[in-house]
Amino acid sequence: MKPATVIAIYPGSFDPITNGHLDLIERGSKLFHRLIVSILRNDKKEPLFSVEERLEMLREVVAVYPNVEVDHFAGLLVDYAAERGATVLLRGIRAISDYEKELQMALMNRRLRPEIETVCMMSGEAYSFISSRLVKEVIGLGGNISGLVPPSVEVRLRKRFNAAGAGSRVHSK
Repeated sequence: MKPATVIAIYPGSFDPITNGHLDLIERGSKLFHRLIVSILRNDKKEPLFSVEERLEMLREVVAVYPNVEVDHFAGLLVDYAAERGATVLLRGIRAISDYEKELQMALMNRRLRPEIETVCMMSGEAYSFISSRLVKEVIGLGGNISGLVPPSVEVRLRKRFNAAGAGSRVHSK
């Protein structure tokens, strides 16, 4: 029996959100009744932006999608999905290396919560090379990131890196 409302979760660190993420959000918003874009709080990583800053950036750029909401979580994604009533996990694939990782994770998630499906979407060809890590590296070295991230995110990145000083060391993850 299919649920009346299909809720999907698109998880990630979104540190920062890129146009590749935004492309997936836009396309996912057309497939599911509700799409929850959720930041994984990972104490093992040192993010460039705090969870609160990332939530703020996400809210700014997804405000145009009425069926998209923003949240954050810690712990197992499938447990969080079950708590939120989601039956789908949305994941993006840029390259074959992403597929291998996503397949392994999808199979583990299915083992933990068989009622939750993983749906993988191929990134748009214009975004297949973009990653948050690469964006931070490029701007940290003084490069141009316009077109890689939403304009409001670019402003925040420039402020953050200008405050840190040109050529400052960027976080690797």
